[in-house]
Amino acid sequence: MKTRIILPAVVAAFGLLYLFTSCGQAPPDHFTIAFYNVENLFDTINDNGERDGDFTPGAAVSWNTERYDRKLNNIARVLGAIDSTELPLVIGLAEVENLGVLRDLVATQPLDKGGYDIVHFDSPDERGIDVALLYRHDMLQPLHSRPYPLTFYFDSTDRTRDLLYFKALAADRDTLHLLVNHWPSRSGGKELSDPKRQRAAQQVRQVVDSIFRFDANANIIIMGDLNDNPTDDNVAVTLGARVPENNVRKQQLYNLATEKFTGGEGTLYWRSWDLFDQFIVSSNVLDGITAYKLSPASIQILKKDWMLFRQKDGNMVPNRTAGRNEYYGGYSDHLPVYIRFEKK
Repeated sequence: MKTRIILPAVVAAFGLLYLFTSCGQAPPDHFTIAFYNVENLFDTINDNGERDGDFTPGAAVSWNTERYDRKLNNIARVLGAIDSTELPLVIGLAEVENLGVLRDLVATQPLDKGGYDIVHFDSPDERGIDVALLYRHDMLQPLHSRPYPLTFYFDSTDRTRDLLYFKALAADRDTLHLLVNHWPSRSGGKELSDPKRQRAAQQVRQVVDSIFRFDANANIIIMGDLNDNPTDDNVAVTLGARVPENNVRKQQLYNLATEKFTGGEGTLYWRSWDLFDQFIVSSNVLDGITAYKLSPASIQILKKDWMLFRQKDGNMVPNRTAGRNEYYGGYSDHLPVYIRFEKK
């Protein structure tokens, strides 16, 4: 499988200029990296052994080709709206069924203009969903990729999504480490499910610590649906994702989503707004010597009126595809998040 990736956001200034020049392009004045939980992107085929029966023509939501195509077009429209001048350089995704749906997605307008390649590994998740990565292959080059399976010593029967890891070299200079997450859900209640997300946080922390042991100035970008808010212990304590501060400390992780969450913003709504979809970066991404800068305030939630619907209580919330065996025809129950790097 092709796994080419490079993130010029974190390369040395002249290294970045070399990268875009060698690709026959002028260095852009900015670029974005996005993450989107797309809510059950399934094809219409009932795969034996997979829990995809709710998304087949005979299911309660009557998942058919027309509705599948609408889902693809809806997702592509959202991702295309993140940047009015340029498609995102990298897109992390959650809740995708397989490689086939990803191929269909990148062939959908306007994503078909981005020249995206796909990184995907099948996971043992009980719902039949995985995380994945899209990247613009004319700009990016990979070094290494692998999944990290998540298991629970206290529940050996539970199967969930893998952690997706990439190690990438930028223009033969700096190395980037990228992790795509979808932590266990709150099904059964927050407290009952909390140990599983704690284990997920421990896993990510172990990967981060192993990277820091080899490179104290490592450029790490963690993205994903954590099913916890930035202030929850699994994120703030176990993972150690700190609130951004003026004096950035070495070998630390900083959660770019904390300020938005404490200010009342979120990416999904159930009784109130939660901000489960987050970007967490290492110190060097914020204060390294690079041609591009990333401000902690650069994280944004894409929240267009056409992505929302008005509830009976008056709240405008994400317009989802389906729920409780009923088809709605919307986009996702989550809103996407993205970070924007600006040229210095």
